[in-house]
Amino acid sequence: MKAKEIQDLIDFISNSGLAEVKIETEEFKLSIKKYAEAPTVKVETLPMAAPVAVAQPVAAAPVAAAPAPAPAPAKEDTSRYVEIKSPMIGTFYRTPNPDSDNFVNVGDTVSAGQTVCIIEAMKLFNEIESEVSGKIVKILVENATPVEYDQPLFLVDPAG
Repeated sequence: MKAKEIQDLIDFISNSGLAEVKIETEEFKLSIKKYAEAPTVKVETLPMAAPVAVAQPVAAAPVAAAPAPAPAPAKEDTSRYVEIKSPMIGTFYRTPNPDSDNFVNVGDTVSAGQTVCIIEAMKLFNEIESEVSGKIVKILVENATPVEYDQPLFLVDPAG
């Protein structure tokens, strides 16, 4: 992998919303973690591999410090809710196509096995099914945004 390709990958990750990416081939291992101050790059050449260019860490665009939020009067108790989590890394979609209605909305009742969203990964669209029956209480992800493995997508009240 050339230095320019590594730099392009760093730029892509900085803009994607992903926090960490690891790539491993027969020739090298590449680990990129994004932090607020700057991404770090670690390239490890494996034994008997061709030489690999090492990119220097690149300063990320400064992140504006958000003002401290006012303390909430009472935090909502979400312990009784069940999370529907992403089984993969990809892009979260609430509809099967741009002209269709959402699979589910807040307040909808879902049953186990019902499709609640699609996650697109490497041009494959994967239907994500609910593993629990209940009422959708909250949608935790915006449409058409990147999600990570095991990231909560929905909160479901199984008593609903």
